[in-house]
Amino acid sequence: MFERPSLVTAHTHAISSGHQLATEAGYAILEAGGNAVDAGVAAGIALGVLHCDLVNVAGVAPIMLRMAADGRVVTIDGLGTWPALASVEFFEREFDGAIPEGILRTVVPAAHAAWITALAEYGTLTFADVAEGAIRCAREGFPAYPVFAEFIADKEAKYRRFAENERIFLPGGQPPRVGDVFRQSELADTLQYMVDQERAQGGDRAAGLKAAYDAFYRGDIAKRICDYHEANGGFMRMSDMDAYRVRFERPLRVPYGDCDIYACGPWSQGISLAQAFAMLREAGLGGLEHNSPGYIHRLTEIFKLVFADRERYVADPAFVDVPVAEMLDAGYLAARAGLIDEAVAWPEMPPAGDPILGGASIAADRSHPTELAPGGEAHATKPQESPVGGPPGSADTSYVCVIDAAGNMFSATPSDTSADTEVIPGTGLCPSSRGSQSRGTSDSINAVAPGKRPRLTPNPALALKDGKPFMTFGTPGGDVQIQAMIQVFLNATRFGMDMQAACAAPRFASYSFPSSFAPNDYFPGLLMMENRIDAATGDALSARGHKVDWWPEETWKAGGVCAIRADGDAMQAGADPRRAGFAMGR
Repeated sequence: MFERPSLVTAHTHAISSGHQLATEAGYAILEAGGNAVDAGVAAGIALGVLHCDLVNVAGVAPIMLRMAADGRVVTIDGLGTWPALASVEFFEREFDGAIPEGILRTVVPAAHAAWITALAEYGTLTFADVAEGAIRCAREGFPAYPVFAEFIADKEAKYRRFAENERIFLPGGQPPRVGDVFRQSELADTLQYMVDQERAQGGDRAAGLKAAYDAFYRGDIAKRICDYHEANGGFMRMSDMDAYRVRFERPLRVPYGDCDIYACGPWSQGISLAQAFAMLREAGLGGLEHNSPGYIHRLTEIFKLVFADRERYVADPAFVDVPVAEMLDAGYLAARAGLIDEAVAWPEMPPAGDPILGGASIAADRSHPTELAPGGEAHATKPQESPVGGPPGSADTSYVCVIDAAGNMFSATPSDTSADTEVIPGTGLCPSSRGSQSRGTSDSINAVAPGKRPRLTPNPALALKDGKPFMTFGTPGGDVQIQAMIQVFLNATRFGMDMQAACAAPRFASYSFPSSFAPNDYFPGLLMMENRIDAATGDALSARGHKVDWWPEETWKAGGVCAIRADGDAMQAGADPRRAGFAMGR
């Protein structure tokens, strides 16, 4: 355990995920004849156990997959909606527009609906088959690893707020130490209950999967969640759980080089990933060398422009008319890229563009701090100075990707932390606290509303080349996600690194926009860089106007990218050494 990941080469199948034991659980499925979906779901559920500080079994689980039989790329949102009793008026009245930590930020837990739907539609195995590894890790325990121990220790005061959280996550009254065996017997019982309900159907796979689903969304598990909410002032009711369905969302496709990049839609920041690739295509990289001042500057300015559009336009498209086609229009993005000054950085978040009219900017006066356009995304947070060492990182979320022998591809980014909400007694579950990514003020396009999805940061992706598998990739990291994903993709495709080297290479990230998470901190001009990037590069970027600060080497704050690249029959799999990632293949 705690092995440093190394490059994996394979010719049959490969898997990479945020934890070694999750990767092993998925790999065992592949070796036993399961397909990429079976293996990805097995690893994904296991991540909810092994990364229970960062991922919840009852959290979110956006999935992207490509099945070889028809070649289509499919996205399952795996994202819950606000309960019917929730309202933005409540948060404005009771909390002055804030969305407090605790059960009030709970949206319908979506992960199990996503996993089981993926299995039913595209997998071959039963819920019992794929949940076996997760149940074993929960019941028998696993050794606490460095990021796990660090995160719980850092959030100790938060875990002590709620009795169940304290009992589970501070065993013996203290945060677990590296190497301590961490067990979750109630969570094992919850998963086993779903397995038992499936097995009661006598071997009928479809009926069994439905029974496992119903156990969570209509049976005893749902009742425990909703009874606790009703008794403790929460919004969730049985009708919310019963009515919930995952949505099959059309992925976004962006040509880049000789590949097609597939990203999630505007219910997530996947559209920002698509915009960034498309703007990078328009702006080009010329002869810029890897992590040179010019390279870092150009990518950072692209990220700023993309996030400005995200703040202005991106929200649940079921509630907000997001101009997706216009935001991805080549002419519009070329105009936006034209705002980049190679000698001077935007000192703050740039103005949003005007995709409807194709305008590069709504108000492009670079000499004054930018204000959001009327009707744009509101944020109450005033610009702040970054603390020494940079802003707090977004630790929650993990990732898993798989490519199997048939060419099926699976990419998923499960998430939701256990430090900002309550464990439901007797279940081991922290139902999704993803409401933290909504806004509690009615002037925001991401305002809380019944049935509305928060704008999600997790966004799995994949790439095809000539219609065939080329790459699966994703990462934890909140707003750092798309920045890390693009850097790793370029490391592999432009700079010729193998997948492990591409995942491990030093990274940078902009924070010059309001965070996606409450309280939406905003650090104008801030550019964080890992200290393996040389000081002279930092000086050159400071001279262009960036507020450069330094991360330590291989910090988890720079993400935890996992990726698999396919070149014909050969595959390379990499896993980020910054967290607990691990890849396997044959």
